[in-house]
Amino acid sequence: MEYIVEKIGMSRTITVPAKPVTLLRVLDAKVCEVNDGKAIVAYNSGKKMNKAIEGQQKKYSLSAEFNRFVTLDVTNTEAGDLDLAPLAEASVLKTTFNTKGRGFSGAMKRWNFGGGPASHGHRFGRRTGSIGNAEWPGRVMKGKKMPGQYGNTQNCVKNEIVSFDAENKIIAVLGSVSGANGALGRVKVAK
Repeated sequence: MEYIVEKIGMSRTITVPAKPVTLLRVLDAKVCEVNDGKAIVAYNSGKKMNKAIEGQQKKYSLSAEFNRFVTLDVTNTEAGDLDLAPLAEASVLKTTFNTKGRGFSGAMKRWNFGGGPASHGHRFGRRTGSIGNAEWPGRVMKGKKMPGQYGNTQNCVKNEIVSFDAENKIIAVLGSVSGANGALGRVKVAK
C-alpha cells in the first residue's frame, strides 16, 4: 500500500526523553482505475495543468484540483477515494523522497575533502588536486571524485510510525526523512 505524502517538517515528542519525529501529510487522492493491485491515482501537486492532464481529467471525470497522475500499489478494488485503513494498522513505513538539491558543487563540499593549506604562498585552497595517473593508463579513471551535481537524488529510508491522525491525515514517523519541507514523496507500508 503506497501513498503520496507532503513533508511538513520535523518536531519532537513530549515524552521523556523526547524523540525526533518527522510529520508527513497524506495528500487527498482519487483512485481512477485498478488493475491487479496497481492503480492509477490522481492527486494535487500544486503545479500547472497541461492539455494531457486535462484529457486525463475528462477521461476519469475528475475536478480541477486533481492535476497529477501516478501508479501506486493500493488495497482498493474499485475507483473512488484512497483507502487509509492500512496506515492505522502499520508500524513501519518505507519513505521515498528526493534529497535537497545543492546544484553544481565543488569537491570539498560534495565529497568532504580536506583541501590544501591556507597559509601564505599557497594557491591550492579548495581545489580538488591531482586527478590523473602516470603515462599508463593516461586517463582519468571512471568514478573519480570530482566537482559536479550534488543532491536531488532519490533516497529511501525505513521509519517507525509514532502516531497517525486519521482525521487530519498526518503521520508522525521516528527520525528524519530526506528532502525540504513541502516536498512531495511516497510512503509504503513495510510492516
